[in-house]
Amino acid sequence: MLARVYSCAVIGLEGVVVCVEVDTADGLPGVSIVGLPDAAVQESRERVQAAIKNTGLPFPRKRIIVNLAPASVRKEGPAYDLPIALGVLIMLGLLPPEAAEGALVVGELSLDGSVRHARGVLPMAAVARAEGFKRLFVPSSDAAEAALVPGLEIVPIASLLDLFNHLNGSQPILARELITAEQLPALPTTDFQEIKGQEHVKRALEVAASGGHNVLMIGPPGSGKTLLARSLPGILPTMSIEEALDVTRIYSVADQLPSNTPLVRTRPFRSPHHTISHAGLVGGGNWPHPGEISLAHRGVLFLDELPEFGPRVLEVMRQPVEDKIVTISRAQGSLTFPANFMLVAAMNPCPCGYYGDLLKACTCSAGMVTKYQKRISGPLLDRIDIHIEVPRVDYEKLSERRLGETSAAIRQRVERARQTQRQRFAGEKPGEGEVSPVTCNADMRPGEVRKYCELDDTGRSLMKTAMNQLQLSARAYHRVLKLARTIADLAGSSVIGPSHLAEALQYRPKLMLG
Repeated sequence: MLARVYSCAVIGLEGVVVCVEVDTADGLPGVSIVGLPDAAVQESRERVQAAIKNTGLPFPRKRIIVNLAPASVRKEGPAYDLPIALGVLIMLGLLPPEAAEGALVVGELSLDGSVRHARGVLPMAAVARAEGFKRLFVPSSDAAEAALVPGLEIVPIASLLDLFNHLNGSQPILARELITAEQLPALPTTDFQEIKGQEHVKRALEVAASGGHNVLMIGPPGSGKTLLARSLPGILPTMSIEEALDVTRIYSVADQLPSNTPLVRTRPFRSPHHTISHAGLVGGGNWPHPGEISLAHRGVLFLDELPEFGPRVLEVMRQPVEDKIVTISRAQGSLTFPANFMLVAAMNPCPCGYYGDLLKACTCSAGMVTKYQKRISGPLLDRIDIHIEVPRVDYEKLSERRLGETSAAIRQRVERARQTQRQRFAGEKPGEGEVSPVTCNADMRPGEVRKYCELDDTGRSLMKTAMNQLQLSARAYHRVLKLARTIADLAGSSVIGPSHLAEALQYRPKLMLG
């Protein structure tokens, strides 16, 4: 008897329904799997056979053919074990054909029949609801993640025997209750009040958070660059449920979602080591998976010791920083991953770290300093809105007991500025090739810059002088205007004043690389 069970594949960040067909044929006993399976799917033959036998159920001494349709979609990973085993049980007549009707089944089997975690359950649950399925059988460890999607009956499965007893009616399993975002607390982050001194850097990070701008911090070792960067997510606006689901979907597909965290409520903070490969940063592989820049989506990508990253690794950052997406092309096709992150980088001014320091002498030659600074290309620096120097902190500030302003207080100002921007751009629509509309000042296109960043006569005169003295490119000119617009929003001003523009110009590079 031909049995059909429905499962799911994940292509990029989207789920695709897969029909698992199981039938018998003449020939020597064995299991053949067709339908473009990878090595992990081919190994399902041994896992399914052992799991059924160790569960105490019979396994037929026949030739079994398993077809994963559509055959044009690549199938990878062990998540097809459970639907294949269920198909075998239906084919043998141990379960009625309608047992799996209206259900989508996902899970990896152990040899003893227990069900293991599966990657990408959240996009699978989303496609199950979209395709009209009523139930979703998932591993118990993934039930909380699947329960984020309303409109589905989520049945947690601990073992193949539990699924068998549930479907034959002898031991029904209670469905998992729907989980709402309010039930899941956000993880704590480093608070700005714990950082002593560096008030001007805190101000720059507040401006960056208010408009979604990129930041480069330059200073000697131990001045607090890393601590400041790690504190940045704490002042970013709280993620909406749509943003949280967007981020969680990426982490689910990348298999980096913690087992006790079904929904990512805290903005991501990714800090890859400078030895990371090109594919590790932007994503890749034979069948592309998200890289660090996609894992930082809606959050912060922190590149510490920026000049130590490989030149090729840094240059591939230019397109995602500008377009907020990354497209990875392979012979089989192209996949696009979101990459709307804030780039925060930190570097020393020279190899020893003390070039320009007032207390400790630099041991580097002028040639070494120039060579070190030239590791970062001009086009990449041009895409960074805020360049800020982070000097060493003196003893008086480090030893004082008074705490600074809290992250919660700063976040309130940031959220007010972001709300102003959301109202401003409410009528704007995504451009060609863009995945989301403009929501913050850093995302403005030339048309919005012309519309919302008008200068008065004093501002135009100041900008003309700055263009000549700082030799700003057209991109840098627009970025200064965007930054000035953000500073004006923080001040509650509807127009960009000379003081707002002057502060924006102060954040241009102090180190002239060239």
